[in-house]
Order: sequence, then C-alpha cells, then structure tokens
Amino acid sequence: MISPSFLAGEKPQPVGGGGMVPTVKLERRRFLAASIGLFASLLPGEPELWATPPKDPVAPPLVPDPAKGPQALFDGKTLTGLKRTDFSGGGEVRVEEGLIVVDPGEELSGFSVTGEVPTNHYEIELEAERLSGLDFFCALTFPVGKQHLTFVVGGWGGSIVGISSINREDASMNETTSTRHFQDRTWYRIRLRVEPDKIQAWIGPDRVVNLLTADKDLDLRPGEIDLSLPLGVATFRTGAAFRNLQLRKLPAPAQ
Repeated sequence: MISPSFLAGEKPQPVGGGGMVPTVKLERRRFLAASIGLFASLLPGEPELWATPPKDPVAPPLVPDPAKGPQALFDGKTLTGLKRTDFSGGGEVRVEEGLIVVDPGEELSGFSVTGEVPTNHYEIELEAERLSGLDFFCALTFPVGKQHLTFVVGGWGGSIVGISSINREDASMNETTSTRHFQDRTWYRIRLRVEPDKIQAWIGPDRVVNLLTADKDLDLRPGEIDLSLPLGVATFRTGAAFRNLQLRKLPAPAQ
C-alpha cells in the first residue's frame, strides 16, 4: 500500500532563486520512494539479505559528560515531564505496563518534552515498537542549535529512514535517505547524536545517518510536526510503544 503521506500530495516547495520544484517531478520521486517501501515490506526472509547496507555497522562508544549522567525522560509510570502533543485528530497517549503507548490518529499522534532541552552536544536514546499501521512509528523531532529537524523511522510505506529536512528536501529524498525493513511488535533501539558540525543516528548497532551540517539549510518539514518542539516523538496513522527514553549531555570539545 502506498503511504498516505504520498497519496495526500503536496504543494510544490520553493527552492533557491525563488523558483518552484515541478509538482510532477516531486510526485515521481515520492512515488519511487513509496514503491521501494512497498517492495521492501513484501519481501520474505531475513532483512540482511535485501535491506540497504548500513553506512557504518559499528556505533562508536558514547563518551558522556562524567559530571552529568543520563537523564531519564520517562519514569515508566507517568507522563511527568511529557505531554500529549496537540495534533489535529491525534490518537491518545497513555502509560501502560511501563510503556508509553501512542494510538493511531487521523494523521500525526505523539508526545513531547515540556522542559528545557539542550540544543547541541547531546544524545537521545529510546526504544520504539510499531504496533499497527504502515507509516512511520517514530519521528523524533529535535533541536540543532537554533533550528529543528526530524529523524523519521519507517515512513513512506513503512521502510524509509532519514532526516527532514535538508536543503528543503525531506527524509524521502535527501542524502540521509535509506530503506530498512521493520517488523511489528519488535523493539528497535534508536540513538541520535547532535554535535555542532555533525548529526549521527543509529538503529541498533547500525549507523544510518552521518550528516555534516556545515553550509546546509536545516529546517522542519512544513506542517503540524512543529507542535513537537522542542523535543518530541510522533507517529503517522500508526500505533506504537516507547520505553527507555534518555538524554545525555556530551562534553564540549576542548578549545
């Protein structure tokens, strides 16, 4: 099934010089991305036999600030420090058996952090599980300096991974785009690291994003995803569960 995010269509987005990206070109590219997701979701057997090879199979060790250990963003019992994001037609968010459970909504559903969060030199880690649906089950919106981005896991038919948006191109069509098979009722460890000149992301031990940010236009994809600010998790017409949400502040590099 082609993702609803493709079928809904989009207005052409402005590009450098004030021009517009032709709608046909955009839709053709999105159709190809959705087709890849559909093909991947139908293939049998082990993911390793056909999935896009990881860019870096080994995650480098984390070196947290020794003076500041990991900060738990979820206590396993309540939504203290979190809130249901007020998306139009969003599904319910509740704590159930030590998990944050997000019900599918008309489009976006999710939760966000209510307190202050760092904007650089930090790392976020969580575990996510898709319960139902065929679109992204984890869209992690996060700050990068004065800007914000979203790390999308399982979008555009259920298999696209990437960051929205880089140089006005979303996660389905920029240099961070890759495909990966995701199974329902399976936990995936997701880790994101933000540094002044680089953004990295891992799914399990595999590094799936290694983005140098200098001279790049970083911004959110247009739409309600900005309600996730400053830090939030969203799904698209998909039910999901989350656990072990942590934030670590990293030491600033020596001057």
